[in-house]
Amino acid sequence: MASVANNPAIKKSTTISTIPTESTAFKHPTNILHRTPWRPPVGVAGEGSYITLEDGRTVYDAVGGAAVSCLGNSHPKVIKALKEQIDKVPYVYNMQLSNEPAEALAKKLVQSSNGAFEMVGYASGGTEAMDGVVKLARQYVLETGQPQRVNFIARELSFHGNSLTTLSLAYHPVRRKPYAAILDSQHFHHVSPAYAARFQKPDETAEQYVERLRRELEDKFLELGPHTVIGFVAETVVGATTGCVPAPKGYFKAMKSVCDKYGALFILDEVMSGMGRMGTLHAWQSFGDGAAPDIQAVAKGLGGGYASIGAVLMSNKVAQVIRSQSGIWKHGHTYQGHPLACAASLAVQQVIEEENLLANVQAQGAYLETLLRERLCGPNAMTAPYIFNIRGGGLFWCFEFDHDAVEAASFNFKGEPLAMLVQARALKNGLIIMGMTGGGNLEGTKGDHIMLSPAYNVTKKEIEMTVDLLVQSVEEILSEAKSA
Repeated sequence: MASVANNPAIKKSTTISTIPTESTAFKHPTNILHRTPWRPPVGVAGEGSYITLEDGRTVYDAVGGAAVSCLGNSHPKVIKALKEQIDKVPYVYNMQLSNEPAEALAKKLVQSSNGAFEMVGYASGGTEAMDGVVKLARQYVLETGQPQRVNFIARELSFHGNSLTTLSLAYHPVRRKPYAAILDSQHFHHVSPAYAARFQKPDETAEQYVERLRRELEDKFLELGPHTVIGFVAETVVGATTGCVPAPKGYFKAMKSVCDKYGALFILDEVMSGMGRMGTLHAWQSFGDGAAPDIQAVAKGLGGGYASIGAVLMSNKVAQVIRSQSGIWKHGHTYQGHPLACAASLAVQQVIEEENLLANVQAQGAYLETLLRERLCGPNAMTAPYIFNIRGGGLFWCFEFDHDAVEAASFNFKGEPLAMLVQARALKNGLIIMGMTGGGNLEGTKGDHIMLSPAYNVTKKEIEMTVDLLVQSVEEILSEAKSA
């Protein structure tokens, strides 16, 4: 294993608190309304996946922010592309002028899809891309003469963005709660998640579970009126809500068959899991069943964090209708197709291809899985009784804690979510990870989990260091909670 104590890149702190208390939450003044009750540490420099903080510590980012930084922070080819584009033209408005990197990026996305997609629409991030997906899907049914199609079907325990529309489409219990009274429940409907570890019945085979979910989707079509449904929407691999949960084998082929039967669109959200994260350019390709979507959203791995960007990918089926009817996308934003964002994204995609990084994602992802299973669930692992399961694929991995374990009954976490305690302790130990809670049941009261999504160019030594620091952090929190 890589030595944590002797790794010169990781500078740990002995003073940072696990989770800031009320008295320390605003120790550092800020004019930002943050997403945490305290001001997060400030990153002041980045080299690859190592980030230097304002207090001089250097930490390793093993989750890419939020599965975004697929190349780390300082790839010279991407930096060069941004600088050159700034010198050429930093901005044009997409309804007046197009730009070279936007055209080149769209061409690359289409050409690399092996015929799955024909046209591209741009956005400024994942939420905006999914908003665009909803509007494009509605435009499609209008332009095919089906105005009666007004309903979307998505899944419980899903996440599609933080706008009111995407919160309505998704079903993230915690994030929906404050806005439940103003979400659209008339046009957005939900079926069960494809989460076998939690919801497959003990007497069901995998095939029977998939068939039950297929039948449930078809029943929802029939309940709403099959000719009122615009489409079915799903995350190919569920992201932060439940944590890197891939669907069972054959699931997407079965769901697409229902959509095809009733003339609805099959729509995938690959904002978090796409663009290489699962070891294939598109996450659905990793399932090997050929269930290509009619419309797909991508974002995070598209630009790798070098610029804010998202995209909507359209199949030939959708593109031909739009081209032959209105000929335009009836949707747009000021920064859509931004030259800098597109230049950065084009460079990111070229680097992934030139450096053969999808192969590295597959190889290092398999090694990460092996280490996680050995160190967290192996016969000598102190943590084994407290782990519900480990799941994922590529460089998109998660483990979930088992709060029902007999061994955990006496733990005292002092009212804090376990996942957040581990995330904070990991940061203290020099590692950035993502802790989430509330995705293990529909009430949002179970499902503490930790996510890892390192950069596609991660090395074997960095994988080892990540697991060392992670296991150390989990063991520290569990030991302290047991003795409290």
